[in-house]
Amino acid sequence: MCEFCTQHGDGKVWFKNAENYSRDLMSDLARRQYINDFFTSTIEDGVVTIGRLETLFGKKKRLPARLINQIVDKAKVEHFGQVVTMEDIRELVGKAATVVRLPCACRWASMKKENRCCYSVSYSPDAWYKDLDMGYFGLAQDQGLESLAPAEAIMQMEELEKNGAVHTIWTMMTPFIGAICNCQPEDCLGLRTLAIDVETMFRGEQVALVDEELCTGCGACEEECHFKAISSSSVSGDHKAHIHTSACFGCGLCRNGCPVDAISMVRR
Repeated sequence: MCEFCTQHGDGKVWFKNAENYSRDLMSDLARRQYINDFFTSTIEDGVVTIGRLETLFGKKKRLPARLINQIVDKAKVEHFGQVVTMEDIRELVGKAATVVRLPCACRWASMKKENRCCYSVSYSPDAWYKDLDMGYFGLAQDQGLESLAPAEAIMQMEELEKNGAVHTIWTMMTPFIGAICNCQPEDCLGLRTLAIDVETMFRGEQVALVDEELCTGCGACEEECHFKAISSSSVSGDHKAHIHTSACFGCGLCRNGCPVDAISMVRR
């Protein structure tokens, strides 16, 4: 169980704790101001920062530990995430009162390319996302925030997963949760930090497990893994997939890619 589960879980997995989606948290004026400025501050500043860090990492092959700690500590207070499975998505989105789809701010900030793979959920009529300024994308509020039925949103995220998207859930000033991102590692700011050894998200609550009796060693799962957590090992003279659990983020993409259903997701 992750650090946030102890701090914000109230005996549950933290992102399944209803209090972290509650209306009471939205009464905080500082949080509302943070949300209002989110695109121009967190995202725009994040694009600049990640570019500098990637350059420094490319030269030094590592970042100073003090700098990493500063970035992670700040992220945990403001905008921190965790990888979730499709099963988690179905449970969380299925219970939402309202769901909207909006453009990915990471892609827009770095490439001015609109890709609607981000979803905001609300569990009360007082939707938090009304404070987002969709003018950032050159859109009116009703153009930018596309209302969906929960079942429709789930189907769209299932399709995104088939195309290799990793599902992550994010705080808007911890512990309030409002955003579900479905992104590729090269596009998402949060996922890009992992490549420079800065973890601004937790690994998922689940981890992939290989059934060696079913595994044929075809390598399909290794191709699907964005986190380089799968390799091949020899078992009784046969090649089998091997999951490095410390590297696995629990996204479930390897499970989808296995043609013989030899991979399952289990509690970490």
